[in-house]
Amino acid sequence: MSVQKTYAEINAKIKAGKAVVMTAEELIALVEEKGLSKAAQEVDVVTTGTFAPMCSSGAFLSFGHTKPRMKMQKVWLNGVAAYTGIAAVDAFIGAAELQEDDPLNSNYPGEFRYGGGHVIQDLVARKSVKLKALGYGTDCYPRRNLETTITLDEINEAILYNPRNAYQNYNCAVNLTDRVIYTYMGMIKPHLGNANYSTSGQLSPLLKDPHFKTIGVGTKIFLGGGIGYVAWNGTQHFPSMMNIEGQELSGAGGTLAVTGDLKQMSPRWLVGTSFLGYGATLSVGIGVPIPILNEEIARYAALKDEELFAPVVDYGEAYPSFTPGNLGYVSYADLKSGKIKVNGKEILTAPLSSMPRAREIASTLKEWIQKGEFELTEPVKTLPSPADGVIAHSLKED
Repeated sequence: MSVQKTYAEINAKIKAGKAVVMTAEELIALVEEKGLSKAAQEVDVVTTGTFAPMCSSGAFLSFGHTKPRMKMQKVWLNGVAAYTGIAAVDAFIGAAELQEDDPLNSNYPGEFRYGGGHVIQDLVARKSVKLKALGYGTDCYPRRNLETTITLDEINEAILYNPRNAYQNYNCAVNLTDRVIYTYMGMIKPHLGNANYSTSGQLSPLLKDPHFKTIGVGTKIFLGGGIGYVAWNGTQHFPSMMNIEGQELSGAGGTLAVTGDLKQMSPRWLVGTSFLGYGATLSVGIGVPIPILNEEIARYAALKDEELFAPVVDYGEAYPSFTPGNLGYVSYADLKSGKIKVNGKEILTAPLSSMPRAREIASTLKEWIQKGEFELTEPVKTLPSPADGVIAHSLKED
């Protein structure tokens, strides 16, 4: 008998405490034991997780009005500039923004010790943050200067809004040059000295639903330790899928734009992060539930590390020069083994994403659903899938 379930049926089972919920890794084990059809019949929801640096992150903050009122033209939070071209007392702090006196790479490689991601972590940790604001003065907003401290609970609104998170399938970064390089994939040694990657493989949310059959606008997720939602497809959304031979079926990887109430989140799952020689960012915890509506969805949700592949890319020359192509594909099973072979050379691998944290997120989301604290939402709009043939564009030069 073919498996056909609905969101309403699964949510009814969640409310009744009867839903069968498994992490993606538990589903893999069940499929190996009982087969795909039986597993698809038994399991209602599969949970996923990823915890990794995600540069395209930030928060909208509404500070509340001063007395007298002020139209904030420029704002700094702990010395990090926030964008203010929104409204009088609203600002957006970007995870990758840096303190204005940061030496950057003038003393190469720079340390980038504190940026917008660290501000966000300090806020969710309920630390006091120094707010400095300048205004040009208007009849309705006469004040021109403000220096004070704020905490997350003292301001009106704090909304995490991340334009590009949860990359479907990241590159495996290597370096063919004869010098050390410092990148958003970490430090990469010369002459294929190491290989870094940043996806949780068989727990990665968008690798478990590669055609976006269940993930779309309105999907309810674990975000930063609280509840969040998929707001849209993320920027640079070029969904991809590798087949078992390692052939690229399309694109470079789907992404999600996600949002949620920052006041509900945790500094354990939103962590300011510094990359030597590159910059600052925010490590974000995301978990996406996948309803097992049919056997096709179960089949993708049960894909193993051995069946999921990442492209190996030279970050010494090819990536910075935007040269197309790669050095081949490697499975996540090989990456997680600690060693891969590239151009005939055995290389040590290291993850930028955390598998223990990914497992904790998937398990936490599973527990929320089992307790009836988290129901599923059916997307109000699907996201572009590999079949849609999304095309990447590059900037033209004058």
